[in-house]
Amino acid sequence: MQTVDLFDIESYNYLLPEELIAQNPATPRDSSRMLVLDRFSGKMAHRRFFDLRELLKPSDLLVLNDTRVIPARLRGSKLPGGGKAEVLLLKSLNTEWTEWEALVKPGRRLRSGTGIMLSDGTVITVGERFEGAEGVRKVSFPQGVPVLSLLTEIGETPLPPYITRSTAPRSAYQTVFAARDGSAAAPTASLHFTEELLEELKREIGLSIAWVTLHVGLGTFRPVQCSDIRKHSIHEEYCVLPPETKDLVEETKKRGGRVIAAGTTVARTLESMSAEGGRMRWGEMNTRLFIYPGFEYKTVDALVTNFHLPKSSLLMLVAAFAGYEPVMRAYETAVSMKYRFFSFGDAMFIC
Repeated sequence: MQTVDLFDIESYNYLLPEELIAQNPATPRDSSRMLVLDRFSGKMAHRRFFDLRELLKPSDLLVLNDTRVIPARLRGSKLPGGGKAEVLLLKSLNTEWTEWEALVKPGRRLRSGTGIMLSDGTVITVGERFEGAEGVRKVSFPQGVPVLSLLTEIGETPLPPYITRSTAPRSAYQTVFAARDGSAAAPTASLHFTEELLEELKREIGLSIAWVTLHVGLGTFRPVQCSDIRKHSIHEEYCVLPPETKDLVEETKKRGGRVIAAGTTVARTLESMSAEGGRMRWGEMNTRLFIYPGFEYKTVDALVTNFHLPKSSLLMLVAAFAGYEPVMRAYETAVSMKYRFFSFGDAMFIC
């Protein structure tokens, strides 16, 4: 492969036939294909996701993201006039869940202070624009409104914009271990896990499992626009690393085991919590960590992931972990072998 500029956005472009964009998940979940990439040798193997039971060791630690996708898409009519309006909630701005960053349509025609009446009669108010985030506005619910209950009643689970013909139930876009409400999108690498596979990994292999939380935002799906990726302003996401996870990571490192991140959200959380001086801390934070080639991973030893969009920050994160050339060769191989791409698509295990 010829020498490339690793900071040039075009270096992260690739051709993907539209028919390889998965519209429905594999059934059962863990039957999806899985490309195994050795990040040191560049060698590839082709397995099924349930083969993780043969690739993981008792000394390993699997770290999962327990976020839950909320029914974050709301439809209503703007006041006055009654024209159609749509709100996609992205990130809660307070503990009462009454103020949010949100995508609002038609955003340009909605002035600050405009009300949107939802189907149950609740009126939410559109506020100011967020600088540097195209189309993102602040929206407010009336004080005292039980927002989560309202979302459960009238909200819709948002699917990524490239999933247009899915016949899968909305539950397919939720991990089997989702527990903490807050995501606008699923941590898709973990959609492949079944309860049975996780139980087998624990019971038969003796694998340890730890948890983090990262609430996924819309920025996950947006391509990087800057020609020089170093000028890109990465999206901010809220994440939590519990003290028991910190302890398990440190114990795993001491015994020579691997810390395996189930997805880019887990990798971003672990590395965000290790970014200062290389020593892991526990707690919560809003992370803006942008991982691209040149970044030195401090915690993650292996990565379970999906195949990501061209020019996306997630593809750059993976290239930083496994090396640009091995990753792009793997993507070229996956296209030629007709792997299924993106959220409902097949998996990679990079070790």
